[in-house]
Amino acid sequence: MKNKYGLHGYLKAKKGSEEQLSNLLLKASELVSSAEGCHLYIISKADDPQTVWITEVWENKEFHDHSLEIPGVRELIGKAMELLDEMPKRGQELTVLGGLGLS
Repeated sequence: MKNKYGLHGYLKAKKGSEEQLSNLLLKASELVSSAEGCHLYIISKADDPQTVWITEVWENKEFHDHSLEIPGVRELIGKAMELLDEMPKRGQELTVLGGLGLS
């Protein structure tokens, strides 16, 4: 199996905007769910209620980059930016070696 491209990062919402940010990111996951090369796109939360985590696995970085051109994705990114408490930090890029569901 050829290594896949992974990206893991978070966005921190302004107080009171957590649910709205989560919903926008869940909409983004719906938009990319059928994108070519997308293996995984998960939105999750941990202990900090303002922080929303995004975990992605793609066939390669080019497929990830192309997903930004899917109609509606950039619009959702713009709406999400208005809800952030801080500028997003660059996500951690990962080389995905394998695992359940990845072939």
